[in-house]
Parts: sequence; structure tokens; C-alpha cells
Amino acid sequence: MLTVRDLHAYYGKSHILQGVNLEVRAGEIVSLLGRNGVGRSTTCKAIMGLVEPVGEVLWNGKSLVGLRPDQIAHAGIGYVPEDRQIFPTLTVGQNLELGQKRAGRVGRWSFDDMFALFPLLRERRGNLAGVLSGGEQQMLTMGRTLMGDPELVIIDEPTEGLAPILVGQVGRFLDEIARRGVSILLVEQKLTIALKISHRVYVMGHGRIVFDGTPADLAANAAVRRENLEV
Repeated sequence: MLTVRDLHAYYGKSHILQGVNLEVRAGEIVSLLGRNGVGRSTTCKAIMGLVEPVGEVLWNGKSLVGLRPDQIAHAGIGYVPEDRQIFPTLTVGQNLELGQKRAGRVGRWSFDDMFALFPLLRERRGNLAGVLSGGEQQMLTMGRTLMGDPELVIIDEPTEGLAPILVGQVGRFLDEIARRGVSILLVEQKLTIALKISHRVYVMGHGRIVFDGTPADLAANAAVRRENLEV
């Protein structure tokens, strides 16, 4: 599905991504791990065209390089950004509706699905999104992305700043996405979640992939964890 080869990205003169290679296959949950500042979020933004990518980004064999973010979304890739980016002056229901690629078109995810996954959103359906808590806004962002019926969803730090009870809910949400056949590229700090649900993991260090393997492989590699993950 998604293949990234020799991906570079820059912020001004700063060379952030320095030859990233990764792959997400159909039906996979793949986690991208690493400390803050190593380029994980930039990798997501480069795939989505929010940062200019230099290198190859292939989606089902076709290049995404040079496409606008909306074109990439319509091709079948959903993106849940770290900063949520809800529409604060619209209601919860209107935010979810905006996620649909075509108004009135229902894919594999419906409003009822979103409200079953996130009961709090049902209670707040008519509320303005701007008055939601941070955790509720995170739920709304994930729900809005799924309403676009993506084949792959890129999720950047979904549990950042959430209370433990909401962290567990996010984990169940990710399991349900995978159960319905949607592939996931997950950027996550909490190793317990990433290692529990992932088929494969990549570890980044200073703009490059320094490890690629299964969760069991990473658990057995103390040197990689100590150098790139542990505080």
C-alpha cells in the first residue's frame, strides 16, 4: 500500500528527514517510535504533502509527491494530526459531517459507529467543538478522519496529554479500526500501546530509521531501546 523510499524533508536549511525508508502493507498496524524531535511527525506531514517531500512516496504503486493534501486524502489516506485541528465554531456533528468525502455518502463508518466508539461525542453532538476538552477533541479528530473512509490512517500521538481512562479508549479505537481492515501508521510515545497492537515497528533516530522489526524483536533489543526510546 504505502511505500516510502529515501525520503528527505527540510525546514528552511534544516535537514530534518535524512533518507527515511518505511512500508505499510494492507491490513497492518505499523508504529513509528522515537524520541521527540527525531522527525516522526515530519515524516507524517511529508507523506501527506504538508511538508515538501524529496524522495519517493508511493500509494498503491502511484507517486504522491507533488499532490496537495486534499488529493492525498481523496486517494485513500486519512491523517489525524497531533494538534487535532478541529473546527471550533462548528458543532461536533458538523465536524464529523465535514469528514465525509462526499456529502451524504456513507462508507464503512457511519455517525452511529462514531458514537458507539465515542459515547461522549453522542452526548455533545450539538455542542460547539471549541468547548470540548482536549480528550474529546482528540476523539472528534479521529472520528472525523474515519468518516472519510480511508484505507490507511496516519495517527500522530493520539494519547498525548490524555487521562489514563481515555488512553484505554484510544487503544480500543485502534483495535476497531484494524478489525475493519483499515491499515494504520501510528506515531506513539507510549510503548505499551504501540507494542501491544503493532504488527511491525520502526524506530527513528535523528531523521533516519534505525530499527525495523516486530514488537518481539524490539523487546529483545535492549541497545536500540536504550539509545533511542528510554529516558
